[in-house]
Amino acid sequence: MSPAARDTPNTLQQINRRHWLGGAAALSAAAVLPRSIAGAAEAESRTPIICAFIKFVQSLSYDALAEQIAAIGYDGIESTVRKGGHVDPQRVEEHLPQLVEAAQKAGIQVTIMTTDVLGLDQPLSERVLRTGAGLGIKKYRMGFYRYDLKQDIIQQLDEIRTRLRELAALNRELGMTAVYQNHSGANFVGAPVWDVHYLLDGIDPTEIGSAFDIRHATVEGGLSWPVQYNLMKPHIGAVFVKDFVWKGKKVQNVPLGDGRIDPKFFAMHKASGIQCPYSIHVEYLEQAGTKQNMQALANDLQQLKQWL
Repeated sequence: MSPAARDTPNTLQQINRRHWLGGAAALSAAAVLPRSIAGAAEAESRTPIICAFIKFVQSLSYDALAEQIAAIGYDGIESTVRKGGHVDPQRVEEHLPQLVEAAQKAGIQVTIMTTDVLGLDQPLSERVLRTGAGLGIKKYRMGFYRYDLKQDIIQQLDEIRTRLRELAALNRELGMTAVYQNHSGANFVGAPVWDVHYLLDGIDPTEIGSAFDIRHATVEGGLSWPVQYNLMKPHIGAVFVKDFVWKGKKVQNVPLGDGRIDPKFFAMHKASGIQCPYSIHVEYLEQAGTKQNMQALANDLQQLKQWL
């Protein structure tokens, strides 16, 4: 039973009264505030899109997945259109339309398309992106660049920048935005977020932006995550949501709210007025089963909504 179904009539009356009072107060404030301030307040209060990363529930059919994700309250999905994903890139023209149709029937959207795309020199990149764009998908996550730690770091970053400029030009043509995730780890490009800032400098964030992952930023930055967030803020095109604890020298994923990420991040991001989707990643159950992972997605969604 959903939380709403468990509410008593009195509780629902209290909720409705609070909503009415809040709406009346907002209208009064908008009437007296200067247009610019009222506009900023409206942007801050706008409900963000929240999607579910479907990596551990992708054994479901397109229809079953979309129906269940919609039923637990998500606005969309972060799909996997990559090797081993829900949609095989080799058959993207056939299968991606089926996924998009299933999402639309369930009243949700394919918010982010997760891909292996790193540049236009890959044989499937353009096929995947043109198919997604033709179906109305506006945002995709890139694959990961990795360092060769025996080679010069800056030289490697400069080579990646060349590939990104080419990709940005195609995104401009297609009306799509790529987002690159900061991921912790010894050889991940973007583990220190300064990597991503360097790579994206001079690139329009509507063409390539940052998928800011607060979990990985906290692992790598510890207490300095606010500095990293402020550095990346002009580039942010999506926020990835998950939590962790330290287990000795290793990182262990945990349910949202049970770990080290600071809820203050979400208040800070909401106050920024940046309009971008949030994507919840449940990675602490791994292959426990579809039912358990779907329940975890529901639980983490409720926690995020409390923080927002």
